[in-house]
Amino acid sequence: MTEFNYETEIDVRFRDLDSMGHVNNAVYATFLEHARTLYMDDVFGDRPEEINVALVNLEIDFRRQVRFRETVTVGVGVTEIGESSATMAYEVTTGDELAATGETVLVAIDDEGNSRPLPDAIREGIREFEDL
Repeated sequence: MTEFNYETEIDVRFRDLDSMGHVNNAVYATFLEHARTLYMDDVFGDRPEEINVALVNLEIDFRRQVRFRETVTVGVGVTEIGESSATMAYEVTTGDELAATGETVLVAIDDEGNSRPLPDAIREGIREFEDL
């Protein structure tokens, strides 16, 4: 498993389950979103809604079922920084077992929804935190 500079724990709720009794595949996207939001809040020092980025790509590979009353740990980190985008990698684990991996691409946007360069403060905050 990958070492991440940022991790958060999430308790699986009953509402996260599907009719087969395991966490529904769509909930994994919510796990990643939750970890990403906390990461941005802690690392960037701003509230995520003030950063103004759009999610343009999401990939999740499922490795193991997760069930009710388990706690997942989501590791998250920025792996690439472009002019206007950032690629983030994720691992979802329960105990010592890998449950899923993921990747997202975020693009900084202006008030009209057009891409814009990532602010220097955010770029530098990521580089410092991730040692890029």
